[in-house]
Amino acid sequence: MTDGIWEYEGYDPVDERLRESLCTLGNGYFATRGALPECTADDVHYPGTYIAGCYNRLTSEVAGRQVENEDMVNLPNWLPLRFRLDGGQWLTPDTATVLDHRQLLHLASGLLERWTRYGLGEGRVLVVRQQRLAHMADPHVGALRTEFTAEGFSGELQVEAALDAGVTNSGVARYRDLDGRHLIHVHTGTATTDTVWLRCRTRTSDIRIGIAARLTADAPATVRHEGRRAVQEVRLHLAEGRPVVIDKTVALHTSRDPAISDPLYAATHRVGRAPGFDILVDDHLTAWDQLWRRADLDVPGESGRVLRLHLFHVLQTLSPHTADLDVGVPARGLHGEAYRGHVFWDELFVLPYLNLHFPEVSRALLRYRHRRLEQACTAARDAGRRGAMFPWQSGSDGREETQQLHLNPRSGRWLPDHSRLQHHVGSAIAYNVWQYCEASGDAEFLHTKGAEMLLQIARFWADAAVYDEGLRRHRIRGVVGPDEYHEAYPDATRPGLDDNAYTNVTASWVLSRALELVDLLPEPRRRELVERTGLDGGELEQWEDISRTLHVPFHEGVISQFEGYGNLAELDWEGYRESYGDIRRLDRILEAEGDSVNRYQASKQADVLMLGYLFSPAELRGLFHRLGMRLDEDTWIRTVDYYLRRTSHGSTLSGLVHGWVLARCRRSEAWKFCQEALQGDIADVQGGTTGEGIHLGAMAGTLDLVQRGLTGLETRSGALWLDPVPLPELSSYGFAMRYQGHWGVGLRLQRGQMEIIVPSSEESPIDVRLPDRAVRLEPGETSRLALLE
Repeated sequence: MTDGIWEYEGYDPVDERLRESLCTLGNGYFATRGALPECTADDVHYPGTYIAGCYNRLTSEVAGRQVENEDMVNLPNWLPLRFRLDGGQWLTPDTATVLDHRQLLHLASGLLERWTRYGLGEGRVLVVRQQRLAHMADPHVGALRTEFTAEGFSGELQVEAALDAGVTNSGVARYRDLDGRHLIHVHTGTATTDTVWLRCRTRTSDIRIGIAARLTADAPATVRHEGRRAVQEVRLHLAEGRPVVIDKTVALHTSRDPAISDPLYAATHRVGRAPGFDILVDDHLTAWDQLWRRADLDVPGESGRVLRLHLFHVLQTLSPHTADLDVGVPARGLHGEAYRGHVFWDELFVLPYLNLHFPEVSRALLRYRHRRLEQACTAARDAGRRGAMFPWQSGSDGREETQQLHLNPRSGRWLPDHSRLQHHVGSAIAYNVWQYCEASGDAEFLHTKGAEMLLQIARFWADAAVYDEGLRRHRIRGVVGPDEYHEAYPDATRPGLDDNAYTNVTASWVLSRALELVDLLPEPRRRELVERTGLDGGELEQWEDISRTLHVPFHEGVISQFEGYGNLAELDWEGYRESYGDIRRLDRILEAEGDSVNRYQASKQADVLMLGYLFSPAELRGLFHRLGMRLDEDTWIRTVDYYLRRTSHGSTLSGLVHGWVLARCRRSEAWKFCQEALQGDIADVQGGTTGEGIHLGAMAGTLDLVQRGLTGLETRSGALWLDPVPLPELSSYGFAMRYQGHWGVGLRLQRGQMEIIVPSSEESPIDVRLPDRAVRLEPGETSRLALLE
């Protein structure tokens, strides 16, 4: 890969799914995987297109049970464009001779370029060059330019372009036993001599979809409508050495879009007035230039290039266009069908980056949660609780979308899934509300929608906490922590664990912030909230008490992941590595052996150590102090060492969190985990999962590792707090950010010095706090500060 270009050389079917994910193009509204347009969905290729927030619910029979799942829908495929010599077979890399093949993802411009030389025998070669975009200025438009050049011959080339609704959700092998036929009522038609259209609906959510495609070529097209496809065919005359160009421009709309009444009319109207490819590219480049200026990240070397790819995919999934949509953070981006496009807690790793670059996007993503607050309160009531119980997996309407059963591919068995007990997702939402408001200064959101969410999440934790007379502390029972491996105690008949340390500490933090917020609220607003929620002084006193008395278990001088963790058996880690090699998915290995990971001190990913990811060392010490416990540096380092030896890193988030934590307490080992986080998707370290969709939280988290992790940047108490810990392998970097109305605040670290640039504006000065000093920077001022070793 060269700077700014992610490049693949040669063609290997084994690599195609990975390349298709990493070469996905999107704009925050829709995204299309980087599949070759001449290839159809099969075991090698998967040309999926997804619109943010477009879900459908189907019921399947699994292991003798009726199971309902909601999926992000694979929309009609707009890519198809195949070609052949007159009377010959259709050319694809799987059926014809490929002499050369290159794919280039241009990160700066958001263009995907492919270049292929097909050998046709007898010295004849057909060169195919394509450029593709998902328009960043007009989010409803996509375009594909194809250039054909004949070498060693002249003749007729038959080109067939199509819109194809004969698609299913079949991009994830372990879901293929489930019903994936989401599209019904497919109709096709002709709008003008060069434009065809396709409309359809989703089966149960009844979302109407309209797509129109305009074909521009030197020869007229003939049109035919066959089943679920609208097809345009062109015959091009190829003269040796003279390129011939054909452009395909598409527009996509659904009934979820604002300010339209008919998606089909909107699509045909939009594609009809879309300019030519060259002008589309110009506008597209301008939009990408603006994005890169706002998200500027300057890190030298190979790490910087990978970070730029990560940023590219974050921006494609959550661009400023997202601010106009009712969508959350899909854990696997808009890049594939893994996790069914659901929204988990991954926003915990994504919003801290967006807060300082695209706060309007963060606000929209939090509004997605607020719109589902009523559903979360209903879920809590149904569970016998007060307050709001947000779902572990969310989709269209905020109900719990976590599957009831999951498949272990090793054993072939469908097993009960209890991950819906990860109620700590509510704390993640509260954390994101607080972090967004501190970074943006958005007091209006904090005092209204933010306050409503924070107070109801706090109410849930207060109601979930039960006082234990023996311990003289409050306990939260029957949950699952971030680890995910442990869903129950060994041989227990009921799922759930008691006093997960991460859950309890973050619940205490939520209660504390809720109490602080009540004091901060303007009196008229506080009165409104009290009247609407029934909040009273007695309840606030209860929150104060619980926030100080939640139980956090310890064993062997370290924080216990949950009560009883220290009593579990030790695993023969070396034996399992020797037997299986890759043991990231240790839970599947043990289940296939007839055993259970619930019996062992073995974690899939960071759990206790997540506390060191969310909170600075000083803040974490303060949280434990509030709980009446002492967490000194030695205890934390012992805790880090303890879980490092007992974690299989079965999630791409695990390396990220461990690298973040180790940067502050074991710097010599931090880079190994940072590298694993950087390589997570590009090297597909999880073994085939990237082909099902990128890991958006891990990608955004690596950006935030530079932005906040290594700088120690915190936005609190009306100031920027900085406590840098430069790694030897990443000691020079810089970025720009938005902070409380200031656009383009620059921060650069290099050779033991920090430079802070505040652009000229009418805004107030910025207070900067370092461990050894405080400075105030006026707009237009630059400060260079020497850092303590």
